[in-house]
Amino acid sequence: MASRAPRRSGGPRSTPRTTTGDRRPLRAQDNEGIIPVLAKAVRQVEAAAQRGAVRSSGRTTYQVVALLVREERARVKGDTSIPEPERVGVLTRLDGIATILAKTAARDTSLLALLADDAVVSSAAVSLKNDMLRAAGREPEPEPERHPEALAEPGSSARRVVPQTVIAHQLANPFLAPDFSAVPARRPTTNRLGGWELLTPLFRAFEYGGDATCMPLPEPTELPHGIRGLELMHHQAQVVAAAAAGHRTFLLADEPGLGKTAQALLAAEAADAFPLLVAVPNVVKANWAREAELWTPRRTPTVIHGDGETIDGFADIVIVNYEILDRHVGWLGNHGFRGMVVDEAHFIKNKSSQRSRHVLELSERIRARRVNPLLMALTGTPLINDIEDFRAIWQFLGWIDDTKPRPTLMAALEETGLTPADQGFYAAARSSVIDLGIVRRRKVDVASDIPARRVADLPVELDDEAGRSIRAAEKELARRLVARYEAALANRRVGRMVEGIDHELVRRVAVWEREDAGLAKTGDNVFTVMRRIGQAKAGLAADYAAQLARNVGKVVFFAKHIDVMDAAEQTFAKRGVRYSSIRGDQSPKVRKASIEAFLTDPDVAVVVCSLTAAGVGLNLQVASNVVLAELSWTSAEQTQAIDRVHRIGQTEPVTAWRIIAAQTIDSRIAQLIDDKAGLAARALDGSDEEVGSSADVQLEALVSMLTEALAAEAPVGGA
Repeated sequence: MASRAPRRSGGPRSTPRTTTGDRRPLRAQDNEGIIPVLAKAVRQVEAAAQRGAVRSSGRTTYQVVALLVREERARVKGDTSIPEPERVGVLTRLDGIATILAKTAARDTSLLALLADDAVVSSAAVSLKNDMLRAAGREPEPEPERHPEALAEPGSSARRVVPQTVIAHQLANPFLAPDFSAVPARRPTTNRLGGWELLTPLFRAFEYGGDATCMPLPEPTELPHGIRGLELMHHQAQVVAAAAAGHRTFLLADEPGLGKTAQALLAAEAADAFPLLVAVPNVVKANWAREAELWTPRRTPTVIHGDGETIDGFADIVIVNYEILDRHVGWLGNHGFRGMVVDEAHFIKNKSSQRSRHVLELSERIRARRVNPLLMALTGTPLINDIEDFRAIWQFLGWIDDTKPRPTLMAALEETGLTPADQGFYAAARSSVIDLGIVRRRKVDVASDIPARRVADLPVELDDEAGRSIRAAEKELARRLVARYEAALANRRVGRMVEGIDHELVRRVAVWEREDAGLAKTGDNVFTVMRRIGQAKAGLAADYAAQLARNVGKVVFFAKHIDVMDAAEQTFAKRGVRYSSIRGDQSPKVRKASIEAFLTDPDVAVVVCSLTAAGVGLNLQVASNVVLAELSWTSAEQTQAIDRVHRIGQTEPVTAWRIIAAQTIDSRIAQLIDDKAGLAARALDGSDEEVGSSADVQLEALVSMLTEALAAEAPVGGA
């Protein structure tokens, strides 16, 4: 049994509180326990938000307070020994803290990312959380087990490490001098644009559309030495030829399935960009190591796991996942890398996130030590919600900084002789950015041998108790939205009055509701409703996948939530359908075995995949049918899932069966996702397709729900 936290010497408290609370009167405890600690901390963050953007330490405090509020709420609700009046009092005080969190996030919306289920909890956050628990007289959580020889970087707020083999590498190469031998970057010769704000016009140049987005690429002659035995497609060899000719920055945005990993590795070979750093999502680390062994057999890859005890400090290719960059960013920046690849680069689109800050720091440090390093951002879906998703990627590549274009891009813009006020500037600016290294090819253009694909919606009726409960939850959510709208309308003291529905106020109410959804509140929100719909559809979707497997062969089944995957697997087991499973919590060995079983065992008919864990880095062309049991929140995530099957090596037409719950918000969100798909089509493929709203799908779903509810309440014949 865990012992209670020791009482501090000289403290006035004679009986420390335990994690189950004590039976003293509630008023006597107002200044004790975890709640006063949380209240003080949240007020500090609130004050910081009122002064401007919340800094790193404040963001850590915000996240820890939110985590402890959730845990304390769950503890109090689950402890049957607490008298009901005391329980209500504690929950009311926790609601007060949650309200301050919501108001603070309204001032600095980047804080909302810290409330997500998959938000990374840094070592600094774990340490602060334990400090708060100690201050409240609680037993702190055990620290994660660390290697005894792990070294902390001095001056770092997060715990950083230096693996022993890296220390050996540093001792063997004590004079890693910077290399500035390359030709200097092009500099502007005029200053016509010196007073202009240019980043917004540059982003808008892509939103307005234009020709297809691809830099001029040379015709390949021969492949680099050592890989002649492998078959390389023409479009892949063009990028390698560009690197061999001296081009060093690439936003490689080929559609998924066109072999971006091979192109990056061979470009590094052509540019002699070793040692090479590769930052990737956790689920594709093993795949990158396999691809490196295949395409660059003369180079040694090493994969960083945890504190890096097993890595080879002398390897040519160092592969690290975003989630552990905070531990290794110190030594990685000093390792002498001559190139860096960021895979699934849309993962860094949020510049305030920890992973983005570390990636940008590393690219800056590599550029500081070497002129013209090879920098490659790989993503088939660089635009998720908004055209400004480009910002962090362009900054990683060294095309822009926080406020303006860097010298090479500025020189190209100056050479156009135009300003943002001139006709033709946007087309010229777009071309200037593309020439820096945007490469975008579509399957239909460069891999015509890949068969067509289609997305087919399959409506299902939820006519059981679960379906009735979901529809009731949607109505309650709509009623809550209407009540917030009417309250805001009644309290409005200034501003114009709008006849009928005030659509500007509707959007504001939707924003409030979405922000509150991350905090513990009564009633369902748009996220919980969608999860309940996924749970209700699970059995029906699995039944359909089982039918497909019996009639047409292997099937890839995608779901977003673990409980939906569990329900589907139970259905497959009942139907006698053998399956394998790919999830985020699997070890590399188990994951590899699951993939191999689906690819090679003819009796394994279905692979059940997590949208987040299996949506990238997998080749599953043995199947030609995909079942999407749950809707994702973005068109990009949906496309990534389908392209696990629709890629080089596929010989059959691909069909993605999207299971839609009829008469629910599911169908509304499916339409919103389809509308959003126009953004990348216009910005990257030269399409004239209309661009959907840049706001995210959750917000638009709430706007649509509230607008529909208000319209239904309006009297016939007028507002």
